Amino acid sequence: LEHRAETKPRRTLDGRRSLADNRKGRRKNAMPDFTPEIILSKIKRGEKVDRADLRGINLAKASLEGASFRRCDFEGANLEGTKLARANLKSANLREAFLTGADLREVNLDNADLEGANLERAILTGANLSRANLEGANLLGANLVGARLSHAQLDLANLGGADLTGAQLTHADLVE
Repeated sequence: LEHRAETKPRRTLDGRRSLADNRKGRRKNAMPDFTPEIILSKIKRGEKVDRADLRGINLAKASLEGASFRRCDFEGANLEGTKLARANLKSANLREAFLTGADLREVNLDNADLEGANLERAILTGANLSRANLEGANLLGANLVGARLSHAQLDLANLGGADLTGAQLTHADLVE
C-alpha cells in the first residue's frame, strides 16, 4: 500500500500561493478537453465549443450544423461524413483531419489550417476558405462550387475531379 501525504499549498509571506504551486499542473490559456458525448451535448444545447482541444476526436457522421468551433484543434480528428454545414471553424487547426464526404456547405474556414487533410468528396459549396492552408490536402472529387479561396495556400493539394465552378481563387497559391 502506498501512502500519500496531503500537502498544503506553500504560501508566501503575504499569504499568496507560491509561484511553484501556481504552476503545478496548470497550463496558462490551456484548451479544455472534451469527449464526443460532451461535444454533441453542447451542440444540442446551442453552446459554442471554441478553443477546445479536439485532437484525434472521432465525430464521424455526427450532426454539427451551424456549430461554433472557432480556433479549435482538430488535428488528426475523424470527421468522415460529418454534417458541418454553416459551422464556424475560423482559425481552426484541421491538420491531417479525415473529412471524407463531410458536408461543409457554407462553412467558415477562414484562416483554417487544413494541411494534409483528407477532404475527398467533401461538399464545400459556398464555403469560405479565404487564407486557409490547404497545402498537401486531398480534395479529390470535392465540390467547391462558389467557394471562396482567396489567398488560400493550395501547394501540392490534390484537386483531381474537384468542381471549382464559380470558385473565387483571387491571389490563391496553386504552385507545386
